[in-house]
Amino acid sequence: MKYYLVSILLLTSACAPKVSLLHPEKPAFRKAAPGIFSVALETTKGLIELEVHRDWSPHGADRFYNLVQNGYYNNAAVFRIRPGVWAQFGIAEDPAVSRAWRQQTLPDEPRMISNERGSVAYAFKDPNGRTTQMFINLRDNSATHDTEPFVPFAKVVKGMEIADELYSGYGEQSGGGIRAGKQDSLFARGNAYLKQYWPKLDYIVKARIIK
Repeated sequence: MKYYLVSILLLTSACAPKVSLLHPEKPAFRKAAPGIFSVALETTKGLIELEVHRDWSPHGADRFYNLVQNGYYNNAAVFRIRPGVWAQFGIAEDPAVSRAWRQQTLPDEPRMISNERGSVAYAFKDPNGRTTQMFINLRDNSATHDTEPFVPFAKVVKGMEIADELYSGYGEQSGGGIRAGKQDSLFARGNAYLKQYWPKLDYIVKARIIK
């Protein structure tokens, strides 16, 4: 009897659901990230590994750490790519989840490193407006991005060639930037909208912390 009880408890623990992404106010989303940690983005093109430095952007690193831990970026589309410039993602598969986080803004932080090739920074519409969307710099964008509060919090350490190969044929059409005001359909329908109208996009199948 004890054996079965222990087995059931272990199974229950292993299968315990993550904190609901529909409730960004939960304490689980306020945890401080490690000083340096790595995240594997398993995309439909291959693996991209990011190294996150909390001292580059404490608020940004903490947000990313907690969202990855709770599965926010799983099955998220890389919906906006300007070839050779940037690759943007961060709107969740489930539109209800995206809407829950749309107003969960982070305060601006001082930039510690430039928006060089391979760096990762949050996108935003207004000052103090970072939420969940971010982009990989596919080139050195410091000349333009360092003049605004685009604050890198991570860098690609493996798989930059994969980032370069992510499908970019739709350009700005499949989502556009936050400032362009063309993301309402993504927030209303999520991946269903993207797969219907922009079927060639690549996706982050899973994002996971590896060390």
